[in-house]
Amino acid sequence: MSVAAPVRMAFPRESVRDPFFDNAKFLAITLVVSGHLIEDLRDVAVAHAAYFYVYVFHMPLFIVLSGYLSRNFTFSSGKARKLISALAVPYVVFELAYALPRLIMYGKLDISLLDPYYLTWFLMSLFLWRLSTPVWQQLRWPLVIAVALSLLSGTSDLPDELSMNRTLGLLPFYVLGLMLRPEHFARLRRRAVRVAGAVTLVAGAAVALAVHAEVKTEWIRWRHANEAIGVDDLTGSLIRLGMLAAGALLVAAFLAVTPSRRTWYSGLGMATMYAYLLHGFVVKIAERFYGDWAATSWGVAIVAVSGVGLAAVLCTPPVRRATRWAVEPRMSWAFTRLRRPA
Repeated sequence: MSVAAPVRMAFPRESVRDPFFDNAKFLAITLVVSGHLIEDLRDVAVAHAAYFYVYVFHMPLFIVLSGYLSRNFTFSSGKARKLISALAVPYVVFELAYALPRLIMYGKLDISLLDPYYLTWFLMSLFLWRLSTPVWQQLRWPLVIAVALSLLSGTSDLPDELSMNRTLGLLPFYVLGLMLRPEHFARLRRRAVRVAGAVTLVAGAAVALAVHAEVKTEWIRWRHANEAIGVDDLTGSLIRLGMLAAGALLVAAFLAVTPSRRTWYSGLGMATMYAYLLHGFVVKIAERFYGDWAATSWGVAIVAVSGVGLAAVLCTPPVRRATRWAVEPRMSWAFTRLRRPA
């Protein structure tokens, strides 16, 4: 899923926003929402292929953008407070909120704030990644080290607490985002690169259609060690390295075809965290009512397209006003007053 960094802590004022990043975030969240909506329909070949394809790069995309937008993070009081109010508090709220549908539908109440459930893993991982930002910015070869840690994480049976497998496995994408500069994104907007990006995305979809049935789904979820997926560490490390490379390539291709001008959905892209955190409730309900019509190619297409509409609705001002208390809570009452330097 993302989702990218919460809006209030990631961007400057509206007057100087670059619509390119808002466009990229909205288009990416539509992939997340649509991907989750068709997840329960993967018995249909086209749904399984689409799910596999999207999951190779949709969360890496959000993570790269989150890393890029976190380049200025420090341990200063103001940044620390935003980290708590924009990630830590919403994590607790939605970890508890997602426990309720499980209780109602499955009669199971299982709350563990250290073991993220469903969508909340991203908030936990982003919190940890952002805390580590100053460290990566002082290393000489941060991306090499991040990739090494990602590969090593697959050789160990890490605990579910703190979403360790995903946090370490997807770490290279966050570090890659930290290393990017505006000129890198400017290069993606060149006409030749945009054409190459479109070709790459089409080719990636064709490859996914050809291999999706042969590749275990767990490789695109980053949740388990190599042994748990059924391969030795050498094979698993090579596969993970390939998944990192494929994800980075498709992220670059996706960003290359993203419009840089202001569009009808640019404003919606400012609030993708709302769509990310809220859509899971709709998905869990929708899965209970899928009929035989949904388990067809046309049904999958209809469900996937409905994800675009759902993402758009959840980013609209009325929804944001109604749920701001949970997604972007105002926490000034919980902090002491900032001291201005003498």
